[in-house]
Amino acid sequence: MKKYVLTLAAAGTMMFFGSQPVEASPFKAKERKELTAEETLRMEQIENRVAEIQGLDFSEMEKAEKKALKSELKSLEKEAKSMRGGGIYISTGAIIVILLLIIIL
Repeated sequence: MKKYVLTLAAAGTMMFFGSQPVEASPFKAKERKELTAEETLRMEQIENRVAEIQGLDFSEMEKAEKKALKSELKSLEKEAKSMRGGGIYISTGAIIVILLLIIIL
């Protein structure tokens, strides 16, 4: 008898708290940031410099030259990413600290 009542209660609970139909909304496309004329010119300069670096022959370069080019590419990538409008990234640890501060204060 207990088993029957428990099964009936579980079935009733599932029916009561069942899933509800939800309207699916498509993801909104991220709007691209409009670049000014100066920023467009700088992006073209960055693209040209990257293409120039990719066209170089690395086999004849010394280790220091390769390292300098690699650091230049990284800085160019950071600059281009900042122009496009990156985003704010918060690590999991930072979120935990923020939540703890909110709870404590």
